[in-house]
Amino acid sequence: MKNKVLAAVALSSFTAVGLVSCGSDSGGDDGGGDGGEAGGEIAIITVDPSNPYWAAEVSRAEELAEELGYETSTGAHGNDPDEQTRLMETAINNDVAGILLDPAGADESVAIVEQAVDAGIPVSLVNAEISETGLAEAQIVSNNAQGATVGAEAWAEAMDYEGTYVELLGEPSDNNAQVRSDGYESVLSQYPDLESVGEEIANWDRQEGQTAMEQLLSRNPDIDGVVSGNDEMALGAINALEEAGRIDEVEVLGFDGSNDAAEAVADGTMTATVLQPITEGTTQAVEVLDEVIRTGESPLDDEKVALDCILINEDNADQLSDFVLEE
Repeated sequence: MKNKVLAAVALSSFTAVGLVSCGSDSGGDDGGGDGGEAGGEIAIITVDPSNPYWAAEVSRAEELAEELGYETSTGAHGNDPDEQTRLMETAINNDVAGILLDPAGADESVAIVEQAVDAGIPVSLVNAEISETGLAEAQIVSNNAQGATVGAEAWAEAMDYEGTYVELLGEPSDNNAQVRSDGYESVLSQYPDLESVGEEIANWDRQEGQTAMEQLLSRNPDIDGVVSGNDEMALGAINALEEAGRIDEVEVLGFDGSNDAAEAVADGTMTATVLQPITEGTTQAVEVLDEVIRTGESPLDDEKVALDCILINEDNADQLSDFVLEE
């Protein structure tokens, strides 16, 4: 029987302009207390539903929270701290039982998380950290540095450790963008015959990735490789390289492990991607929130948890589907 390394997820619909309630009408206690029952509403606030990674995050959170007996509401801030504040304040005013948050910036999110905690609402963070501890019940993230290192090593080997390359960077306010870029640099700087000749910010977006890649190609038409902070930007770069007739000559690295990226790895247009354990991380973050709501106590010894990523290459790309790697 195949062993599921990560739980399967499906896309979920939700709005970026407000919190939309759905789920069970399960009653029960709205807050913590020793031995309490699950119940009330968990607000799920994420980044961008058009990106399959965040859609998977929300889908798993909704699924598990409802299994545990909660109603759910969902919203997306688009990495805008002001929109995040509006969504969080709505959840606070609605006196939700708990909040699952994928933060819009490490520093920018501290005050609003503190506001929720001061209101007696536990907050569990997933995918990204904030710059203070002692507020959130959990900060569960992918080990982005480890994932970037694994991806960069595989990509450098495919490059035969030489050539010129460019980099596509994620949203600057998202700490993960810098961590991944630093992880790439820590590996690639070890190989003197690999030379970075340009970089562009493409904000995790496929279309922006394509536009940025077109600009980079106009300045560096003979590049040999591309490293990208996520799959969507990498897939945009592939579109630009295909239009330029250079896709067979350029090695492209992605990060996330989406279905489209797995297909690109399988067909040889993407060298590799790095699977983030988003299902596992979301599961843990919701389970912590549930424990705190029911008992008033977190099961974690340390609120910060980093989950290792998995390299996806031509050997296992066909085993990856919906952020699930099967063996």
